Amino acid sequence: MRLKVNPNRMELLRLRRRYALALRGHKMIKDKLDGLVKEFLPLARQYRDARVSADRELPQLLRPFLLARMGSIEGTVETALMQSTVGARCNVPLQITTTHWRILNVVLTRLEAKVPPAADYSLLDTPSELDTAIVALRDYLNKILTLAELEHAVRLLAKEVEETRRRVNALEYILLPELREAIKFIKAKLDEAERSHISRLLKIKEMFGSRGKELEG
Repeated sequence: MRLKVNPNRMELLRLRRRYALALRGHKMIKDKLDGLVKEFLPLARQYRDARVSADRELPQLLRPFLLARMGSIEGTVETALMQSTVGARCNVPLQITTTHWRILNVVLTRLEAKVPPAADYSLLDTPSELDTAIVALRDYLNKILTLAELEHAVRLLAKEVEETRRRVNALEYILLPELREAIKFIKAKLDEAERSHISRLLKIKEMFGSRGKELEG
């Protein structure tokens, strides 16, 4: 599809400037796309490994809870956990702070947890597996936060990569070819008009030459 243009020199100059600007824009966006992909691939692999590790570790973390329930009187574990949520040392809530960082103008978030003090329940009435499970889950929280920030980063970068690729393709396969075709069209029309003008001048010169000879004769 050719752009609708007027075949004159002013339009040709305008299109050449626009073409040069589009070329520079294409290079800049292409460089940005290459940079995004370079940052995205290692981050995606890091997220994949973190996801596999978290999924593999979670069943192992839940096993001590099951052992604690099986090795104690029914309701003991639930009661201990309930007491830990209302104990004096649990008045400090879980705090998650966020900081921001950038990859090529894509704003990403880093999460950090401030875990409250250990649960306040009777150690004599509960099995040791419960203590092991709680300590392990407290450590597991940081891994979950890391996984969350990696997933968020991967999603944002993937979206930015896709949008940037669309812009590169639009310039490379639509705008630049249309501008080249329009410039070629105008040049062809101008060359045709110039040849026609030269042809008329030659005919006029020939006519004046013939008339001059007739007058001389």
